Amino acid sequence: MASSVTEIAPAPSTEALVHFSRSLMFETDCWDTHEAISSGRADFVLLDVRGPTAYAAGHVPGAINLPHGKITERRMAEWPRYTVFVTYCAGPHCNGAARGAIRLAELGRPVKIMTGGITGWINEGFDLEVHV
Repeated sequence: MASSVTEIAPAPSTEALVHFSRSLMFETDCWDTHEAISSGRADFVLLDVRGPTAYAAGHVPGAINLPHGKITERRMAEWPRYTVFVTYCAGPHCNGAARGAIRLAELGRPVKIMTGGITGWINEGFDLEVHV
């Protein structure tokens, strides 16, 4: 008798390869983001798409606070069109990063989501920057 895990067979390896490879076109994780920032190789703009109060209480060092509802063509004009953006929000329970990514994609901007958000960042043991 199959478990609920294998009751539906896994996809063939060729399909799994395509699926998982494509998923990395849309997302990155906290570890890779931290490594890029701490090594000085951040070739992206990190956007904290939460509200200003949450941002002030603690955010990823170097992140810019731009709530997803305020992502507009006019606001994004300060960056070249080819700039890659990475959005994050509170964590897996929050869809703000996806909302921000949708707005950026609608504006024709390259974008990824940092999966895990602040929750993932803290779980990895990375420090937050706080504005008092």
